[in-house]
Amino acid sequence: MSENIALTEAVYYILLSLYEPMHGYGIMQKVEQMSKERVRLAAGTLYGAISTLLEKGWIRALPGESNSRKKEYLITEKGKEAVEREVIRLRELVENGERITGGKGI
Repeated sequence: MSENIALTEAVYYILLSLYEPMHGYGIMQKVEQMSKERVRLAAGTLYGAISTLLEKGWIRALPGESNSRKKEYLITEKGKEAVEREVIRLRELVENGERITGGKGI
């Protein structure tokens, strides 16, 4: 059974950033860029989320060079499914909001 839970904005952006291999600092920069600097991840938030995403099997750590401290991560198929479910959920939210308000978004 798939998990039908709403993703936090931070987790959503972390997963999107990992459609290409990336290390922690790169993820922080990518999230900030994608959100137009609205979402800024603290290191504790990022690495806590990475730990949870690894446990869920939504991302995986890539084998790194033995002399490098930078660990790179990549989204898994299971993680991509979570993102796709979230896009559908968000689309429904927007469609219902536009229908009720007459599409008068700010």
